[in-house]
Amino acid sequence: MSGSLLVLLIAGAGGGLVRGIVGFIKHQFAYKNVAFKPEYVAVIMVLSGVVGLLVTWAFATSGLQIAEVPMANPAIAFIIGYAGGDFLENIYKILVGKTTLYPLPKK
Repeated sequence: MSGSLLVLLIAGAGGGLVRGIVGFIKHQFAYKNVAFKPEYVAVIMVLSGVVGLLVTWAFATSGLQIAEVPMANPAIAFIIGYAGGDFLENIYKILVGKTTLYPLPKK
């Protein structure tokens, strides 16, 4: 694995981690009395990082190019990692037919 690909993968994993953090924060503040579960946060962070890494790897090794960007760079890889997690979450929602990944509290 070349050094530049490794840098892109780390940046993509970072983007996935940030996406996981944003999703977790949205979930925590969307509902009242949501318990903080460290093991849940750890699993979400690992999964988000892996998704970001995999999506970045798929893009970087595919040979696709973004218009006006001659080659992938860490900033683009970070954005791809972030957007990849968001994309997969929305695909899941469409397939399952739910508007949210989290169960809604009963009133």
